[in-house]
Amino acid sequence: MVLSAVIFDLDGVLADSETWWNEIDAKLLAEYGVTYHGEYHQNVVGVSYRLAVEFYKKAFGLSAPTEEMMRRRGEIATELFADRVGLFPYVKEVLEELWQMKLHLAVATSSVSASARPFLDRHQLTGFFEVIVTGEEVERGKPAPDIYVCAAEKLGIPADACLVVEDALPGVAAAKAANMRVAAIPDRRFVDPAEYEKEADYLLGSLKELPQLVRKEL
Repeated sequence: MVLSAVIFDLDGVLADSETWWNEIDAKLLAEYGVTYHGEYHQNVVGVSYRLAVEFYKKAFGLSAPTEEMMRRRGEIATELFADRVGLFPYVKEVLEELWQMKLHLAVATSSVSASARPFLDRHQLTGFFEVIVTGEEVERGKPAPDIYVCAAEKLGIPADACLVVEDALPGVAAAKAANMRVAAIPDRRFVDPAEYEKEADYLLGSLKELPQLVRKEL
């Protein structure tokens, strides 16, 4: 199937936010009496809020309600995303180039709408995307395929005509489970790119390489 849509993850792909998540979770866990230094970053990167919170509850023996902790995580993230989280280099140029190729563009993020949408607005990216799907719109978060299936349905485009751009292995797994092609951009500050070679269809060094890959697929 000819490629007609590109669906972007937000965290770690458009938003240079992965370093901020340790700060968000440290602040969250401090409210429950836990001192956290980001030692479980790899366990929670790219997964839904629910899976992240359930992991922390188990790791630190917390009995607080999952829903309450998810809500607080969203509130803390919203504060940071609204004011401080920056973009990766070349994001606007890449989106502009894909847009000019007449591709349908979407965002599918585990983040909640209250943090994702203000971030996209602040960086003047919202207009590039026909569809924005956030974590609370689907029942099962990544690595389940729901969020990517939902994005394709909203775009009205078959799964096999979509290319997903991801930075985290749970997101790669979600896209593959949705029967989509995946271009992975592993953040070499946090992960070993070799782990992605078998999982993703394409491995990119940075977002800047995406338009060239897309041209080959059109």
